[in-house]
Amino acid sequence: MDLSNSLLSLENIHMSFRRVDVLKGIDLTINRGEVVALVGDNGAGKSTIIKVMTGVHHPTKGKVYIKGEHVNMRSVQDSRTRGVETVYQERALADQQEIWRNVFAGREIRNRLGFMDVKRQRAEAAQLLRERMGFTSRAITTDSEVAGLSGGEKQGVAIARALFFEADLIILDEPTMGLSLKETDKVLKFVRNIREQGKSAILIDHNILHVYSVADRFVILDRGKIAGQFTKDQISREQLIDIMVDLHQTGQIKTH
Repeated sequence: MDLSNSLLSLENIHMSFRRVDVLKGIDLTINRGEVVALVGDNGAGKSTIIKVMTGVHHPTKGKVYIKGEHVNMRSVQDSRTRGVETVYQERALADQQEIWRNVFAGREIRNRLGFMDVKRQRAEAAQLLRERMGFTSRAITTDSEVAGLSGGEKQGVAIARALFFEADLIILDEPTMGLSLKETDKVLKFVRNIREQGKSAILIDHNILHVYSVADRFVILDRGKIAGQFTKDQISREQLIDIMVDLHQTGQIKTH
């Protein structure tokens, strides 16, 4: 396995629960500066792979590498320390708190006396939202409550938080679920922004139209195995949709 440009790699990963094999020999590499879409039906193994990557599950068999180093992650904190962050569909934000408090929740900036540095946190949050995430509306300030934001804007705050803490790999779990077309466009713009800043992203989304517009590579999962991988120049959006339909109906990937 060539790990020279690898940010995160899974080698022969197996995961079993009560004798049920959920992952069956997954080999997957996420390179630096790319957006990878994980696609597949419910039960294909997408969520389990993400939990292995983030230390929620320790694989029954196989190895995980981050930046070429073999790691044994035992918690989400382990993965965060190594630069892997997850933005879940529920976004894990406190609606009644201000944006700046949400950005630093649990990882507050403190001064040399150990007290929370509110002024610096507000300033850092403002710079993050304007310069790195492209929030331009004057109606949104760092003191705005998260409850007043749209769904897409909430996703933007969650992504901004991951970027501030120097995540090299940001995993987005169904980020466009339940959003309008306008809000979906905002989220996809945020995903492109991740790549532009030299970071990597894994995108899980059932909507092929959404993932195709932003992903560099598509990894198709089926019943705990990787059924196929394609870069964007190898497959059109229509071909990808046809493959997913065939896989659902026949359990096989056909060449179109």
